[in-house]
Formats: sequence, structure tokens, C-alpha cells
Amino acid sequence: MITFVWAEDEKHQIGLDGHLPWKLPADIHHFKKITYGHPIVMGRRTFMSLPHILPGRKHIVLTTSQKLKNKFFADQRVLIISTLTELQRWIDQHKNLEICVIGGNSVFDALKNQVDCLEKTEIKATFIADVTMTKLNYSHFKIVKREFHQPDNLNLYPYEFLTYMRKEK
Repeated sequence: MITFVWAEDEKHQIGLDGHLPWKLPADIHHFKKITYGHPIVMGRRTFMSLPHILPGRKHIVLTTSQKLKNKFFADQRVLIISTLTELQRWIDQHKNLEICVIGGNSVFDALKNQVDCLEKTEIKATFIADVTMTKLNYSHFKIVKREFHQPDNLNLYPYEFLTYMRKEK
């Protein structure tokens, strides 16, 4: 099963200069809860934006960077994959796992016709950003969970956790 996990603002923006444009600790906690114990698929820029290798998750990184291949060659926590064909082969070989795709936009776009579950955080604000989430056809999905949260001392913006499942074909 393929699950997309991301947060976006009201304009569907997801990134600025390789990082999140907002600080929302509740979303980071939600992200960890969803992805922990599952492989996480991402592009090079998303991988480079992480503060460190996230514990409890195999990192599958789509990149042609030989430097990253060399650096993580012997690291069992990271698998560097060079092409979409190789990534598709890896996904096909791991269909029994829940695979969490965490970005960036080109990886979301490449896998949008295969995704089974959408785990989206909607932040009820607008930020300065330079990356917008790939367009998804929500008519293919059914919302199964919705959880709204008001701002608090740590989370300065209202936000909503939304879970969508692909409708049966």
C-alpha cells in the first residue's frame, strides 16, 4: 500500500527553500505516528531537508547523486535509487508493506496514480513558499477521517488532519 504523507497551506503550498514554510509541532508528531515503522520514499531535496536519518524508518531516496550513493552505500537505513524504473521495481517487490511517500513534488507526481491513502495536514493559513503540492484527483478518494484542531501555545495556526482512501475501482 502506498500512502502520501504531507502538510500544505491554503494555497496547496508545501515547501520553501527545501524546508517547511511553517512550524507546527503537532504535524511533526502526526508525521512520526504515521510513518514510524514504515519505509519512507523521497527525493534528494526532501532527504537533505531532514534534520537527520529518522529512526524506525528505512529511507528510500530517489536521486542520481553519486555523492549520496557513496556516502550511504553501507548504511542499512538508507537505500539510494537512481531512476523511477528502479523505484517502481522496489515498490513492486515490497507490496506487502505500507510505503509512505513524503515528497518532494516530483515523487508525489510520479506515484499519484498508484497511491492508496492520502494523509494530509491542511494548515488554515497561507505562507510564502516556492513548492506547491502536485494536483491530485480527489474524486478517486473517499475521506475516512477528519480531525480539526484550534491553535494553541505551540501550534500557532488552525489545522486539520485528513485521511483519504482510494475508492474501489
